[in-house]
Amino acid sequence: MLQKLRPKVIIIFAFLYCGTIFSQDNQAIAVTRDLVKPPNLKKGDTIIILSPAGKVSDKKSVDAGIELANHWGLVVFFGNHLLAQDHTFAGTDAERIEDLQKALDNPSIKAIWCARGGYGAVRIIDKLNFDRFLDQPKWIIGYSDITVLHNKVHELGYETIHGQMPLTLTLEDPVQRESIVTLHKALFGKKLQYKIPSSEFNRKGETIGQLVGGNLSIVYSMLGSETSLNMNGKILFIEDVGEALYHIDRMMISLKRANYFKGCKGLIVGDFRLKKNEGNSFGKTLEDIVLEAVADYDFPVVFNFPAGHIEDNRALILGAYVDLKVGNKKSKISFR
Repeated sequence: MLQKLRPKVIIIFAFLYCGTIFSQDNQAIAVTRDLVKPPNLKKGDTIIILSPAGKVSDKKSVDAGIELANHWGLVVFFGNHLLAQDHTFAGTDAERIEDLQKALDNPSIKAIWCARGGYGAVRIIDKLNFDRFLDQPKWIIGYSDITVLHNKVHELGYETIHGQMPLTLTLEDPVQRESIVTLHKALFGKKLQYKIPSSEFNRKGETIGQLVGGNLSIVYSMLGSETSLNMNGKILFIEDVGEALYHIDRMMISLKRANYFKGCKGLIVGDFRLKKNEGNSFGKTLEDIVLEAVADYDFPVVFNFPAGHIEDNRALILGAYVDLKVGNKKSKISFR
């Protein structure tokens, strides 16, 4: 693609791609590039369910996802190794790479729906080739460990969806209804907007930025790698599960020390289900930890957004621009 461009165009593209230009006094100025939105899904499109991380015990585990996709008029295929098992993983690294690579390369596949999270995506991320994906992008959907894929695809310049996965779906659960509705909206190009009650711990304000992030443990583990996000002009979303308060503090302070919040435009805190039987011997609450870590910055902060390892896991279009308004009684998040 680049070889077809004239030299001057290549130079301009390189500057924009790096996300920085320089003024006459050599001071770096952040440039936020628009991420590409994959084509909206439509009835008759083909999607694939696969697992780049944790094992899927049997096909029944993803039946709810199949039923939902069929209800939406989608054709569902499966990764060849979806039910493979290699201890905790959904097959060997090579098998998971094969499934994901074929899905990335296949132009007839319009969305990759990750069956579950767990652990394992980081083991294969650097062995994947995204060249054909860049020519014909498609939605990648999931959360938790799938944050590895989100971060990689965002750095390549494309939007993804943080949302429900087949293994966590219970279609008859009324609590999940809204999360299912919002996932449909995100995939089919409908307007996505949230109004939630404001927490007393929120930091009020208004801002605009690209929404990125995902699971805090994964965001933290990506520091120093090529999948560590450039946070200039971004609104960060974080969630986690099963962590002790002191470890959440460690991760937040590490992000601060890595200048992760410098240039950040806002912070949205999703659900944090603490480690079971976790007492507060640490002496700080989740809200204390978060607000202390971002105390040097003045961007708005929202707590208790309904997304993460919970039944009501609302869909978020990561990489999209959002308007964030944090008020006394309500907080509003509108996707552009």
